[in-house]
Amino acid sequence: MGEAPRVLVLHYRQDDPSKCTAEKMIRMGLALAAHERRLPRGVVVLNPFSPIRLSPSDRPNMLKAGLLVVDASWKKAQQVFKRIGRRGLHRSLPYLVAANPVNYGQPRMLSSLEAIVAALYITGFREAAERYASIYKWGPHFIELNREPLEEYSKARGPEEIREKEKLFEPSPL
Repeated sequence: MGEAPRVLVLHYRQDDPSKCTAEKMIRMGLALAAHERRLPRGVVVLNPFSPIRLSPSDRPNMLKAGLLVVDASWKKAQQVFKRIGRRGLHRSLPYLVAANPVNYGQPRMLSSLEAIVAALYITGFREAAERYASIYKWGPHFIELNREPLEEYSKARGPEEIREKEKLFEPSPL
């Protein structure tokens, strides 16, 4: 599959197991289960509350220490990220729209799988992103639905440029 970062899942088992994309990634050998007290130094943590956007500049850290997705209920997410604290390099994803059946069409309400696919795509691991997306019927549709923003974000030099590009895709307030 070419060069790709190690994917880690911090799984809190707060959602319906039959719809858990993180669990499936672990079962298929695409991700490793992580423990909140033993996170690798420098791991890139996908955190929707981080003020710093993930960008292609995070690629070296992802290759060195890995990419971590936290699988928790959206309703309890803030508590979970407080427990993790400052471990790792916390990054949020830019504006994207969910394609999963639970949150289809909802901005920023991505499943763990969609978050991993987006992070891989943005940081230049397109082949890996497509491999992860392929484990669900709706996975490739996530890439198609967000193709234009994903392409633009993958050309950014850093988090500030991602924020600028994000403005092109976010709906304007009424």
